[in-house]
Amino acid sequence: MSTERRRVLRRKYLSLGLGELAAALVFAVVAALVVAPGLGGGSGSIALWSALIPLLVILVQAGVYWLAARSWVEHRPMPAAWAGVYRVFRAADPVMLALGLLGVIAWWPDSVGAALVVSAIWLFGLLEYVNYFVVRLAYPVATWIATIGQWRTPRLVRDLRTAPLERA
Repeated sequence: MSTERRRVLRRKYLSLGLGELAAALVFAVVAALVVAPGLGGGSGSIALWSALIPLLVILVQAGVYWLAARSWVEHRPMPAAWAGVYRVFRAADPVMLALGLLGVIAWWPDSVGAALVVSAIWLFGLLEYVNYFVVRLAYPVATWIATIGQWRTPRLVRDLRTAPLERA
C-alpha cells in the first residue's frame, strides 16, 4: 500500500464523512425551520419526524464511520470495538426504520404533498441503510447506470467482515 494511495483515500473519507454529517444537519434544519412549520403541527409534523429521525441517525452513523475509517484505511482492519458498534447499528437500524414507518402510517399527513414528502424522506433513509449495510448504491452519476448492476458490497460491510471479533 503506497503512502500516496492512503493519503488520497483518507482525503476521500474525510469528504464523505463531512458530507454525510452536513447532509444530516441540512435535513434537520430544513425540516425544523421549513417543512414542519409548513405542515402546521399536529399529525403531519409527527409523521415527518417519524420518517426523518431514522434518516438522520443513519446519516450520522455513516459520517462517523467515514471519519473513523480514516485511521485504519489501507493500514489495518477495522478495530474490533468499532466493528462491534456497527454490527449493532446493522441490526438496530431496520428496527428503527420499521418504527419510523409505523409512525408515518399512524400519523399520516392530511395533504398529498406532505404525504409525498414524508414518504420520500423515509424511503431515502431506507436507501441509505441499504447503501451502507446491504449493497452499494452510491456511485458517480457518469458511471451509475453501468456500475449499479454489479451489486458491490459496501465498504462498511467489507470492513466489518475483516474486523477481528471482540474478546470478552
